[in-house]
Amino acid sequence: MQAVREWLKQARNVAALTGAGVSAESGVPTFRGNNGLWKQRRPEELATPGAFARDPKLVWEWYNWRRGVLAEVKPNPGHYALAELEQRLSAFTLITQNVDGLHLRAGSRNVLQVHGSIWNLRCLICEQERVDRRTPLPEIPPTCECGGMLRPGGVWFGEALPRDIWREAEAAARSADLFLVIGTSAVVYPAAGLAQIAKASGARVVEINIEETAISNGIDSFLQGPSGKLLPQLIA
Repeated sequence: MQAVREWLKQARNVAALTGAGVSAESGVPTFRGNNGLWKQRRPEELATPGAFARDPKLVWEWYNWRRGVLAEVKPNPGHYALAELEQRLSAFTLITQNVDGLHLRAGSRNVLQVHGSIWNLRCLICEQERVDRRTPLPEIPPTCECGGMLRPGGVWFGEALPRDIWREAEAAARSADLFLVIGTSAVVYPAAGLAQIAKASGARVVEINIEETAISNGIDSFLQGPSGKLLPQLIA
């Protein structure tokens, strides 16, 4: 911990990648494990273009449930620590795989949501995207003003990440002196590859997680424990 604190003091440019583990500490169900199930269905069976084409009502029922869960949760100390870290540093980029918007609610501003946001809806006809935080939604599936069906704005399995946001994420990884990997399983690509990009570009890479992952052996430091506990200690 002390060594990582020193690296943080020395760094001119810091980037962080956060995953589901950060939100899980706020009570957000994760994609993986038994608490990721909904009506005996896995997210991989629902968050796909094919599933939406077959049964948009079923997919929207799941998203409506998820939105209701997320409306009740709050950012945890890990979220707030990252927001404070951004205020202290001249260059800080937060890259998140999470779609819940908790980083923004905690006060982070330079946030790249590479998997989109569950609060965004996009029309299949006019392609207009909007933010809608109503829960529950007044109709399932929801419809656009133009009459077209709306889809969740997040990135589904099998879809490409938003090109502009991904370019910014890669640039942040390449330019970082210190790259933090926090609460992610490091198995969902391409986001999981950002740590390797940062390492290859000369950054020190630090992982904060409750257990080791596929990248743990090839980094500079592994801090084991919940991010809601370790991040406040790191910036203290």
